Amino acid sequence: MTAIVPSISRGLVASHNSSLKFTSLAEISSGNLLAQVDLHRTVASLKLRQDKKASMGQFLTPASVAQLMAGMFNRLDLPEISLLDAGAGIGSLLAAFVAKVCQQPQHTSSLRVVAYEIDPFLIGYLHQTLDLCNKECQRVDISFNYEIRENDFIEDAVKLLQVGLLNSVNATEFTHAILNPPYLKINANSKMRELLRSIGLETSNLYTGFMAATAQLLKPNGEFVAITPRSFCNGPYFRDFRKMFLEMMALQQVHLFESRQEAFSDDDILQETIIIQATKQRKKSSNVIINTSYGSNDDLIMSHYIPYLDLVQPDDLEQFIHIIPDQISQQIVQRIALFTCTLKDLGLTVSTGRVVDFRAKEYLRTNAESNTVPLIYPVNFSNGYIEHPKITKKPQAIVSLEKTKNLLIPNEHYVLCKRFSSKEEKRRIVAVVYDADQFNYASVGFENHLNYFHKSGRGLSLTLARGLAVYLNSTLVDAFFRLFNGHTQVNATDLRKLKYPNLEQLLSLGTAIKEQFPSLREIDELIENQLLGMSNLSENNPIATKSRIDEALQVLKQLGFPREQLNKQSALTLLALLDLKPTDSWQLATSPLMGIKRMIDFIGQHYDKVYLTGTREGIRKKTVHQFKDAALVVSNPDNPSRPTNSPKTVYQIENSALELLRTYGTDEWEKSIRTYLASVETLKKQYAQERKMSHIPIVIDGEIKTLSPGNHNNLIKKIINDFVPSFTPGGKLIYVGDTAKKFAYFDDAALADLGVNIDSHGKMPDVIIHFTTNNWLVLIEAVTSHGPINPKRKKELEVLFRNAQIPLVMVTTFLSRKAMVAYLAEIAWETDVWVAEDSTHLIHFNGESLLQAYQIEKEQTL
Repeated sequence: MTAIVPSISRGLVASHNSSLKFTSLAEISSGNLLAQVDLHRTVASLKLRQDKKASMGQFLTPASVAQLMAGMFNRLDLPEISLLDAGAGIGSLLAAFVAKVCQQPQHTSSLRVVAYEIDPFLIGYLHQTLDLCNKECQRVDISFNYEIRENDFIEDAVKLLQVGLLNSVNATEFTHAILNPPYLKINANSKMRELLRSIGLETSNLYTGFMAATAQLLKPNGEFVAITPRSFCNGPYFRDFRKMFLEMMALQQVHLFESRQEAFSDDDILQETIIIQATKQRKKSSNVIINTSYGSNDDLIMSHYIPYLDLVQPDDLEQFIHIIPDQISQQIVQRIALFTCTLKDLGLTVSTGRVVDFRAKEYLRTNAESNTVPLIYPVNFSNGYIEHPKITKKPQAIVSLEKTKNLLIPNEHYVLCKRFSSKEEKRRIVAVVYDADQFNYASVGFENHLNYFHKSGRGLSLTLARGLAVYLNSTLVDAFFRLFNGHTQVNATDLRKLKYPNLEQLLSLGTAIKEQFPSLREIDELIENQLLGMSNLSENNPIATKSRIDEALQVLKQLGFPREQLNKQSALTLLALLDLKPTDSWQLATSPLMGIKRMIDFIGQHYDKVYLTGTREGIRKKTVHQFKDAALVVSNPDNPSRPTNSPKTVYQIENSALELLRTYGTDEWEKSIRTYLASVETLKKQYAQERKMSHIPIVIDGEIKTLSPGNHNNLIKKIINDFVPSFTPGGKLIYVGDTAKKFAYFDDAALADLGVNIDSHGKMPDVIIHFTTNNWLVLIEAVTSHGPINPKRKKELEVLFRNAQIPLVMVTTFLSRKAMVAYLAEIAWETDVWVAEDSTHLIHFNGESLLQAYQIEKEQTL
């Protein structure tokens, strides 16, 4: 049992309130469990050397990812649950699972966890995590037992499965599995490859081996949730894995991340990752849920349902997994389905360039010589055709002789396509026409980073080459390709799998092309009008929708927004604020007053991005706030005194920004944006002055300071005016934070005198006071929307102020008791709580005294 008792041992002036009648608080809440485990992860991740992480494919799961994954399980109310975590690390995933189980209204009676981990350093943390899980289960009367297996998971799994097979014993023992497998390529002749072959799997990467072995150890109807690279969904390397996995498992949910960096931001992972949830059963669900968010802690989640038969097509021998995240993507798939020809049907094929430059180095030349022919690299691509020779570090010629004959092909017309594209490129597939008429040679060399389309080793007609290049460069093909390829490589196999217009249609496209290759907009119009017979002004045209989003992204990029804001969420938010529909001209942009909900509704109605019901903090925190900082939008122009965190807050595109954006796509754009960017700093200052007029005044050392409007800063004002005189009389204010800026007041010299030097204010408490009477440093958090000083935050403050030469005292403050109740279970021991509406009272959370009474006018026991 736990009690709230007056703080007398540490000397803060304490009082009581007879209306408080709390009998007990949970020693550890689920939130605190995850906070403590994630703190362990942060420390462990810092200590793990980067080269060790890479060599072992070892990247620890952040709490936000773990919670998202644990929330994807459906059956957590079984009488008995057995969980497998095949690569546990410090136990972040299993802790999130345990927390989720303990939150269920109907608890399981028994929970068993088997965790595999071979790293001795991480095993120490894993023991701590499982001990915390045990305490959490005890709190809700769940019988908990666990086992840490310090063995290689694949070796152990193979033994279990083989022993079960030999003895006709069912080796499956787990009802649930949660997994962040190691990402590591495995050599074809390695022991690991042999072990996986013994259970029927041929694969080139360890993560799919973990997934397959884990699935085999599940009981019938067992649930499986894993975060992995997306690469297993397509391509020849993972064909065997897909066939094995999809035969025994039924996919039910897929979660995508719009940002490659967010899920594992601490480790700078750029691999595209997804989370899948599946059930061990042969019968497949009729529909699969596809959710998309910017990152793992983004509360704005887009949700879409697709038929299972669209996800995995039954007649597809490759068993590609077609992840279709939204209605626009669905429409793109439907349009591509109108084209039914394969390259074979067209009498064409695609091959990889034959010249591997480091192998043919002795035959390469910087410039043309008497015995050379052109050598074409991706760097020679230029406006739909080939620019050759080109001033570049790449050699531009290759010697033509008998030894290089097999590296060259006849100098005829071809379509060339880059095999690799950077993730920043606008298009994944970049194709050009190789026009042989521009080169007076018998043969030509194509470097290995190119794919080339040909007809049995010979060229195409120039008209067909142009038509094919137009099709490949279209937004339709690019959007389709990106849907099902989680990497930036364009393999010849991917191009063979693609469906194409028929020969007559391709020739029709080619006839429309002359020497000048068309722009992307012209290409898309040709595809719509000549191949699909649809108006480019159709409201439901997915290409118009995608193009408009891409335009908005380009606008944000030219406005100078950082990479973090160059995402679909930001683009859609901008379009909503402009009330700009997919087929509207930019000149029709307006500036209505919009709250976050109205923005989300607009995006759903006109851009087919349907978000799950929930809070709206994702757009507010990660997009609108940045727009506001950049003076692109203003908040509450109808009522500047409205608090910034009011639910009635509205936003509006700033007038000069609106005038600028109306010129996008016109000849005036470049001149207008230069003028705008030159004046935007003046705009920022102007709006800062207007906001200052509605700020909250406070007095520090006889000098008037101001805080931005809102409940949070109202509470800070009460701390300064009420808390300080009552509980730290004579105390010196060192720091006062502000919701709209880093801080309102900071005496960094005074803090330095106490041994503390802080470079960043991001993790600072809201108020810092030096209580000189007792020589304490009092750290105060003001809670109106974000959390209190919980164990994780307490540890963060202890680390931040670890060099302080005097004792620390930590206080969480609330405006009202009602606000406090929501956070009681999270507040850390050995901290204090102050409520502004009862400003002469203080509550101390004492972790040592379990129960204590005090006297009032009538006897009453807490």
